[in-house]
Amino acid sequence: MLQNQKHLFNIPDDITYLNCAYLSPQLRGVSNAGEAGIRQKEQPWTVTPPDFFRDSEKARALFAQIIDAAADDIAFIPSVSYGIGVAAKNARIQPGQKIVMLHEQFPSNVYPWRETARACNADIETVQRPADDDWTTALLEKIDERTAVVAAPNCHWTDGSLINLAAIRRRCDDVNAALVVDATQSIGAMPFSVKEIRPDFLIAAGYKWLLGPYSFGYLYAASQHHSGEPLEFNWLNRKDSEDFAGLVNYRDEFQPGARRFDVGERSNFTLMPMALAALQQISEWQVGRIYETLSALTGQIAERAKKLGLSIAPAKFHAGHLIGIRFPGGVPAALIERLKAEKIFVSVRGNAIRIAPHLYNSKADVEKLFAVLDWFK
Repeated sequence: MLQNQKHLFNIPDDITYLNCAYLSPQLRGVSNAGEAGIRQKEQPWTVTPPDFFRDSEKARALFAQIIDAAADDIAFIPSVSYGIGVAAKNARIQPGQKIVMLHEQFPSNVYPWRETARACNADIETVQRPADDDWTTALLEKIDERTAVVAAPNCHWTDGSLINLAAIRRRCDDVNAALVVDATQSIGAMPFSVKEIRPDFLIAAGYKWLLGPYSFGYLYAASQHHSGEPLEFNWLNRKDSEDFAGLVNYRDEFQPGARRFDVGERSNFTLMPMALAALQQISEWQVGRIYETLSALTGQIAERAKKLGLSIAPAKFHAGHLIGIRFPGGVPAALIERLKAEKIFVSVRGNAIRIAPHLYNSKADVEKLFAVLDWFK
């Protein structure tokens, strides 16, 4: 368990922010790194060729460590949709095959697949939300010999309900289907091992549980996809791009591993230092300890919700860092405004109130939340 880390964030004492799944508060150290990056551009003569590579390779290695991968497996992307676009471009989808996904999945992991299905004359099959919250069983039932791709998160973005991706991977192996994981709502707060799950591609935006800046994210590509086709063709991902004098000697070869999928201008001198500072802090805390600490908070929330007669997924079917609360008649219309008036910030996603704490939260925040929820039970 970790001690409360609110002192590392710029959060006023009267604010109860339980909404990390929406947008993480920025660590003071991340802001400082960004400000230093902005200042560096004031004097561009201080920017040297190694500066285009040094921080990015450090960040690549740190993110790889978080997901139990190798640095060569990691690429930098500006958004989830970009990463899903890379996966879709390299998926082998034949006419008549299908792409399987979840109902109410985040749109960035839906729209690229719809376009791909149209282009390939393939089908989209959507798994409806199961009444018993057992997404895994419902998803397994839809994976068959026609399946080319399973595009799924490891916990649902609306309420943190879990999918057993190890079981999904085994079924994908049975039918020779690719597994593409949008892990935006878990990586950085929930342990994950690509060695265990073996996704073909994994994508994570950096501005939520990875505590980094907006417009910056990460893509994992399994080794069998390292010779795939990128979305764009830029100079940084080409072999020997470190030699600026030789950039006129155009190369067909790419940088090793998944670097070929890096977005152009990946060495953003503001965003990259911010992302690196966030990864360094997460590495220091350790994801397992973060998850243990947050699970204790969501456990308190779950128990309090049950006592009020509110509905949550069984413990075995929801993540420890993210939880959804449902009212019998739907979310009361005035609830969110009342919470805001009390300076309590959560989200409504689908028909659930999504509670997403982090290390800046405490038991006192839980008490403050339920002081309002008691009025709407």
